[in-house]
Amino acid sequence: MDGIKALIDVMAKLRDPNGGCPWDLEQTFESITPYTIEEAYEVADAVERGDMADFKEELGDLLLQVVFHSQMAEEEGLFDVNEVAQAEADKLISRHPHVFGDKTAKDAAAVVDIWNAQKDKEKKDKGQTHLLDGVTKGLPALMRAQKIHRKVAKVGFDWPSTDDVFEKMAEEVAELKQAVANKDQDNLVEELGDILFVACVLAEHLGVDAETALRNANNKFINRFNKVEDLMKVNSKEFGKTSLEQMDEYWNMVKAEEKSAA
Repeated sequence: MDGIKALIDVMAKLRDPNGGCPWDLEQTFESITPYTIEEAYEVADAVERGDMADFKEELGDLLLQVVFHSQMAEEEGLFDVNEVAQAEADKLISRHPHVFGDKTAKDAAAVVDIWNAQKDKEKKDKGQTHLLDGVTKGLPALMRAQKIHRKVAKVGFDWPSTDDVFEKMAEEVAELKQAVANKDQDNLVEELGDILFVACVLAEHLGVDAETALRNANNKFINRFNKVEDLMKVNSKEFGKTSLEQMDEYWNMVKAEEKSAA
């Protein structure tokens, strides 16, 4: 706890109007929130890379975000970091009656059912009347799409089979092509959004986490493009002076090399 207290004290000093940091003093909940989101993703990145030293550092950065928000809230008389921690402890106890109460759970699936039932009760207590009211608007769009689908699928609002999803995808692609042909920008945006949403549904049907799949695709592209760039340097080529055909040739060389290594 000494480390936690030290961090809280440092944050309080940074926000002290008399001798604090000018940048920290200018911040608000709104201005800090993008950093909070970024730090969460950097934690995920460190885990994915298996870099435990970086993981420790990024967890600290994420913890700082909690302390920062809590310090600003305390200054406004809303709550402090201890109340945040206590509220979370209370919520965990409430959502684990199989550990802290008289319910039983034979496996992880049963735990999920208990957790969701308690969340539904909490939602009703907050006055949320619709199934999707609890899906956070601030989530990244891909992650939010997954949550939306999972919730409606639980009540039976879903395509019966994966083949049905593929058919829907083909239908949406055809509608996008028509929007492009019509040069209808608003409809184009709408139809592209539909394709992305259906792609998330397809991922769910295939048992794949769409966020993870896209992150892996991003990393694969970066790794391949870096190798293309290295090949260009070896062959004295420069961006802007190398044709798409030549770069595509390098790209295929990299793919062939990966396939051979596999």
